[in-house]
Amino acid sequence: MTTTNNTTPDAPVRVQVGTGPETIRVVKNALRNGLLPDTYVSAGDLVHMETVSGGLSGGVDEDSPLPVAASRLTSAGLAGLLAEHAYVYRLRTRKNAAGDPEVVEEEVTPPRDILSSVLAGKTWPKVAALRGIIGAPVLRRDGTLLQRPGYDAATGLYLASKVALQPVPDRPTPEQVRKAREFLLGRFLRDFPWSTAADRANYVALLATPILRHFTRSLTPFALIDATMPASGKSILTAGPGMLYGQRMMPWADNEDELRKSITAVLAEQVGVVIWDNVPEGTVIDSANLALLVTAGVWSDRQLGASRNVAAVNDRLWMATGNNLQVGGDMASRTVRVHLDPNMPRPDQRDQSGFGIPHLDQWITVPANQLTVLWHLLVLVLDWTNNGAPRASGVSMRQFTPWANALGGFLAHHGIDGFLTNVAAVSGIDEDETRWRGFLTCWHDRHGSHPMTAAELRRDGEPQGFGAEQVDAWDGQFITTHNGRLPNPLALGRLLTGQVGRWRGDHVLRSAKSERGDRNVFWVERHDG
Repeated sequence: MTTTNNTTPDAPVRVQVGTGPETIRVVKNALRNGLLPDTYVSAGDLVHMETVSGGLSGGVDEDSPLPVAASRLTSAGLAGLLAEHAYVYRLRTRKNAAGDPEVVEEEVTPPRDILSSVLAGKTWPKVAALRGIIGAPVLRRDGTLLQRPGYDAATGLYLASKVALQPVPDRPTPEQVRKAREFLLGRFLRDFPWSTAADRANYVALLATPILRHFTRSLTPFALIDATMPASGKSILTAGPGMLYGQRMMPWADNEDELRKSITAVLAEQVGVVIWDNVPEGTVIDSANLALLVTAGVWSDRQLGASRNVAAVNDRLWMATGNNLQVGGDMASRTVRVHLDPNMPRPDQRDQSGFGIPHLDQWITVPANQLTVLWHLLVLVLDWTNNGAPRASGVSMRQFTPWANALGGFLAHHGIDGFLTNVAAVSGIDEDETRWRGFLTCWHDRHGSHPMTAAELRRDGEPQGFGAEQVDAWDGQFITTHNGRLPNPLALGRLLTGQVGRWRGDHVLRSAKSERGDRNVFWVERHDG
C-alpha cells in the first residue's frame, strides 16, 4: 500500500491502506515522513501542536496560559488529524450498472485498535524532537536569540508568543540600550515600594531568568515576593514574567502530598511561570518537595490517575506571594526574596498622577504593553551578550551559583546594584533557623554542655505548676512540632538526631552514646570565638 504526494498544493496527501498489518505499516511510515503538520516527538510519544481556545487572561492574578499546547496523540486524535490532513482510502471491488466488476476508492478511517498499534512504539526516526514550549524569545546556548514563532530546530523549542513581537536587532544601538534602561528602571519599575536596592535588583534578575535559562544552563532558585501590607504591588510583579511567559496561579497547600500532586499536575501544562498567589499571612514556606523541586533538573512522580511514573523537565520559574511570609528548613538557602514596604496604612490609595505608569495593574494586562516590556528587556539581554556576557565574581548561592554569576553579571553590566545583598534578610525570616537557634541557646544557658537523654530533656521542658501559677522555665523556646506541641521523648530524639552537627548561630548540637551504651545523649556546645 502506498502514500502519494499531493498533485495540487491544496489537495490532501493520499494514503492507501488495506489489511490491518498493511495499514499499520503505511500510516506509521507516513507519520515518520511528515504526513501531519506541527507533529513532533516528546519522550517517545507523538505530540501535535494545536491552538487553545478560550485561554485569555483577564487580570494579573489570573491564569495566563500560552496560546498553544502539545497534545499527546491518541487513536481518536490521530483519526481526526488524518481526516483533516490526508485522504485515507482503500480499494474495493463492486459491480457497476452493467453488472461488471470495477475497482473503486473508498475513504476510510482506520479502526481504533489499528491506530493504537501505530502509536504504540517509542521510536520515531525523522520526526523532530520537541523539548518544550516557550511563550517569549529565549537566548540559545550560542548566544543568538530565538525570536521567530514556531519550531526551532536548533533548540527543539516551540515559540508560541503571547504577544506579536517586532524583531529585536541582533546588535542594539547604544541609544536603544539607553532607552531600554530608562523604560524598565525609570518607568516600569520606578514606583514600586522596594524595601532595599536588593529587592529591585533581584526582581530584574527574575524577570530576565526565563530568557537566559537555556543560555546559562543553570537551576533557578525559588522566588518569594512579599510585602508588609496588602495592595503593595506583589501581583503586578509576578504578572511581569507571568504575562510574558505564561502563568498558572495555584492555591498554597500545607500538606506535602497535596503540594507534590499540584507540582506534578502543573508540569504537564505549558506555562513558564507557576505562582502560589496570596499565601496566607505569616505562612512558613518549608517544604521538602519544594526544596527538591528547585534543585532538580527533572521532576519525577507518579502520573495522576495512572500507575506509571512520569518525568518532566523543570524549566519553570516558581514564585510565591503573600504578606510577611517566612521560609524554613532548606528553603532559606534556595530562595530569592523581593520585599515591598510601602510604609503607609493604605498603599492602594496612593496618588498615581506622578507615577511612571499609572494604574500599572491594568496597563500590564494589555498585550501591546507586555510587548513593550519584553522588547526592552531583550535589548538589555542582547547588549550584555554582545559585550561578552560578563559574569559576576564573588557571588555564590549553593546549587544556584551559575545562575547568580550570570544574572549578577547582567545586572552589573547595566549598573543595577544590590543583587542578592539581602541574603541575611532571607536568613532572618528563616523560621526554622530562628526556632532552633533560640532552643539551643536556651538549652545551653540552662544546662551548659551537660549530656542529657531525650527523655530527660523532655521532662525539663515541661512547664511546672498549674493554671495561673504555671511557670515555663524555657520561656517558650523549647522546640515544638508543627502543630505547636511539645514532642514526646521518641519524637524529640529523632528531631535532635537530625540536627546533630548543624550550627545554629554560635551553638551546635552534639551527640554520643551514654556510658552504658544503651541510648543516645545530647549536649550543646557554644563557640566563643
